[in-house]
Order: sequence, then structure tokens, then C-alpha cells
Amino acid sequence: MKRVVITGLGALTPIGNDLSTFSAALMAGKSSAATITRFDASLFRTRFACELKDFDVTAHLNKADIKRTDPFTQYALVAAAEAIKDSGFKAISMDPFDIGVIWGTGQGGMTTFEEQVTEYAQGNGQPRFSPFFVPRLIPNMASGMISICHGFMGINYTTISACATSNSAIMDAFNYIRLGKATIIVTGGSEAPVTPASIGGFCAMKAMSANNDSPATASRPFDADRDGFVMGEGAGALVLEEYEHAVKRGAHIYAEIKGASMTADAYHTTATHPEGIGAAKAMELALKEAQLNIDQVDYVNMHATSTPVGDLSEIRALQSVTGNNKMPLLSATKSMTGHLLGAAGAIEAIACIMAITQQLIPPTINTQRLDPAIPAGLPLVTGAAREYPVKVAMSNTFGFGGHNSIVIFGKL
Repeated sequence: MKRVVITGLGALTPIGNDLSTFSAALMAGKSSAATITRFDASLFRTRFACELKDFDVTAHLNKADIKRTDPFTQYALVAAAEAIKDSGFKAISMDPFDIGVIWGTGQGGMTTFEEQVTEYAQGNGQPRFSPFFVPRLIPNMASGMISICHGFMGINYTTISACATSNSAIMDAFNYIRLGKATIIVTGGSEAPVTPASIGGFCAMKAMSANNDSPATASRPFDADRDGFVMGEGAGALVLEEYEHAVKRGAHIYAEIKGASMTADAYHTTATHPEGIGAAKAMELALKEAQLNIDQVDYVNMHATSTPVGDLSEIRALQSVTGNNKMPLLSATKSMTGHLLGAAGAIEAIACIMAITQQLIPPTINTQRLDPAIPAGLPLVTGAAREYPVKVAMSNTFGFGGHNSIVIFGKL
């Protein structure tokens, strides 16, 4: 099997519109939650989210591309372009069929769907749909547009596994490269879910926090007073590359992918298994592939959405994996970024890579009083980033439908 490394990163997040600002805000413990500005949410149960700040798409894309794309694709194009530039590979000197794109999204073109169906309903049933309706809507358009804009003609498709989506995309890209089916794959995920239907749907499920009086502190993983997740939007992109190719061209290598795995809970449409059986197995399989023991993992970026059931099941899963071994240091960066659904794994993969490159573990913010159901002594990094010699980091993601996806990164 070939080795696979990360040579480029791109981020468009609620706490930073590029990699450097995202990384700085992440380590500084910056919250991004605030009252929704995208639409009037005053009558909704939850009236806040983690929106992008000061993002102007016209500074990145031309009018034609903006017109034919939904925001989730626009976010993908911006993050992917940064990662491709960061990687520095020259597609012109490569076989275009050797460069692919595997991209993830949980919802696809939700903005487009809402706008077009609303216009249809308000038009007395007249079929006045835009010719761009379907191309903007379909979830695979982000991967397609990245390919079109950069001339990549290799493997190209989209993964959808709810909130495990981005890790699924990263794992697939990892496998294709190590099997010799591609040399470079641009991967990651994007989501644009701050819309009336998306917010309204999650409100109806009572899955999101309703702490409207204090949005900035609403995402509080593992806290006794947590009451649900906070919606986020944006994109994260990674350039995965075959190790020998990266070395030969003198690329800057951030980290290596050591292992990855997926399992299913086969339990419930939305709830995680209370004992985390599927999640634990996914961690064990990823560790086995990486040829590592859990005590060799220095840091785990927890999925930890701040839901009462989900946070506890993840802790139980990790306890099952660690047994009598020392538990790695943990943090939950959704406390800052909110939950980006299908894009969550991508930006949390970047958080893991930043922990490795900076030897600094990002904090969990807003957690003031641990849930009494959580075992004492949980090694959760809270309040401020912690300096630590991180050689191996693991990223956990879990999604509606029972999807569990784990990726392990290592210092080269």
C-alpha cells in the first residue's frame, strides 16, 4: 500500500475565512455563534447560528459561477482553491486523469431548493423554475465544479453520510490513493444550512440549543446544562497526495493519514447508540489499520455536538476503546465553530492537523460544569489551548442514520 499525506489545506468557517485566521481563532477559543442574519428567525425556537462573517463571494468567484451555483458549492470552491494553492502542485505538468475530487455534503443545495419551491408556490403553481435549479441543487455539483474549474479529470464523486460525511470523503480519498488509483485528490466537505427549512427542521426535532439569551455560550459540549447543538456553515478542504510524489516535488507535508474506518450503529435514525458500540468499533478498526494502540494517540477531536445523549455515548465508546489504558487529551471544537453537518469532519480534520503542526491542542470553550454522568478525571482541554507534543490525532464523526467515521492523522 502507498502512503498518503496532506499537502494542502483550505478553510472557510464561522471563525475564519481562510486557513490562517481559522487556525488563530481556533487556538484562541473564539465563539462564532450569534443571532441569525440570513433571514428573520424571530419566530423560531432557535434564533441563532454560527454564520460566516464578512464573507463576500464576489471576491472569489466570477458572476457566471455564482449564478450557476448554490452557496454550498461556492463555499466548496473557495476552500478548495485555497487548499490547491497551498499545496503548490502544478496540474499542468500532471496527467489530469491522475487528479481527482471526492467531496462531501450532507444537504446539498438547500438554499436553492427553498427559493425555487417557494417561488413556485407563490406563483399559483406556474412552473417557473430556473434552468439552474437542478444543477444548483444536486449534492455532487461541488465536486463537479471543483473539477471543472481546475481541470481535474480523475475520480470524482460525492459522499453523503450526514454528519460523518467529510470523514467518509477523506477516507475514500485515502483509500484510492494508497491503492494507486490516483496521485492527488482534493477532498473535504461544505454545507450551507442556515436556511429557514433547515433551521426549522432541526428546531422541530429539538436537536438545537434554544439558549437565545446567550448564543456565544450555547454550544457547550459535555456541560451539565447543554441543550443541543448550534448550526454552523462553511467548508474545509484537504489535498491528499501520494507520499513519494509529494517528496519528489518538494511539497510541504502537514501530516500523514495513518488509518480510517467506518461502521454503522444499526440502531436509530437520529440517536447514537447509547453505549457507543458502533463508534467504539470504528475507532478500534482505524487504530488497527494505523497499527497503533489507543495509548499512542495524543489527541482526539471529539464529535461532541453538545446534545445530551450524543456526548455521553461518545465518552462511553472511548472508554470502551481505552479500557485500562490512558485516555488521550480531548477537545470539542464545535464549541467554537458550531456544527457544520457534512462539513464538520473536514474542518475538524484541519483542527487535528493544526494540533500536530503547532503542537497545540485547541480548547473546548463554554464547558463550565461537567455532566455528573461523565466520569471524573476526563482529560478534556477547556478554556484555553494547551501546549502538548501531539504526534497522533484522531477525528471522530457520527451522523444521523448511524454512520460512524474515524480518521487518524500522524506527524511525519
